[in-house]
Amino acid sequence: MNTKSQRWWTIAGLAIVVYSFFPLLWMIMLAFKPASDIVSGKPQFLPTSWTFDNFTEVFGQPLFTRALINSIGIALIATFLSVIIAMFAAYAIARLDFRGKKVLLSLALAIAMFPQAALVGPLFNMWRNLGIYDTWIGLIIPYMTFALPLSIWTLSAFFRQIPWEMEYAAQVDGATSWQAFRKVIVPLAAPGVFTTAILTFFFCWNDFLFAISLTSTDNARTVPAALAFFQGASYFQSAVPYIMAASVVVTIPVVILVLLFQRRIVAGLTSGAVKG
Repeated sequence: MNTKSQRWWTIAGLAIVVYSFFPLLWMIMLAFKPASDIVSGKPQFLPTSWTFDNFTEVFGQPLFTRALINSIGIALIATFLSVIIAMFAAYAIARLDFRGKKVLLSLALAIAMFPQAALVGPLFNMWRNLGIYDTWIGLIIPYMTFALPLSIWTLSAFFRQIPWEMEYAAQVDGATSWQAFRKVIVPLAAPGVFTTAILTFFFCWNDFLFAISLTSTDNARTVPAALAFFQGASYFQSAVPYIMAASVVVTIPVVILVLLFQRRIVAGLTSGAVKG
């Protein structure tokens, strides 16, 4: 590639980066704007005066603080359970030979692609009859239902790339099957496990459909659903700056997490895709 081509590719890459980050920057600018800038007849990108009042107002609302606790707790529990179960299932699929293994993986991927909206109505009635509507467990179960198939599919690819001679060597040295799995196989599959955990956490953290449909109070309502109930300080005041401030609080940590661990995430997504 000559110098001119490199220059054009660099410009194209920068244009894509600016295009991708512009909505995030716009959200940050709105979060720091006073309410008067939102209804101003002369809109501008930068705030006329930077203020933290929107964040103070957001954290002063029990609706947001309770929703933030719910999001963290539900996402962490669903991620932990999904990754643990997916590790054992993926290990069995990669290690054992049985009929229908490929069909099982295909069905798992099909479940992950199933439209969530088709399940909201049945789950609503079922959860109310079981008494788990508007509870943490009522959200954790559907989150795991959609996270597990993709987690199993991803982790099975990693386990297939691990040379099983290492497990045999550990057993020859006196390790049990469980010790060989825990001390040899799992550490070798750490990039895949980490990638699966990150993707599962993002799915649980960003979900809106289940969170808005399977909750009715602040008991289990997560942040994406709680944002729909944000209101201004009065009927004539816009709730946009408060919504943007809350969005910044829940979005920026995720962006930082991806930037910090992007190499591990990319390594996890690609190491199981090729042989060798």
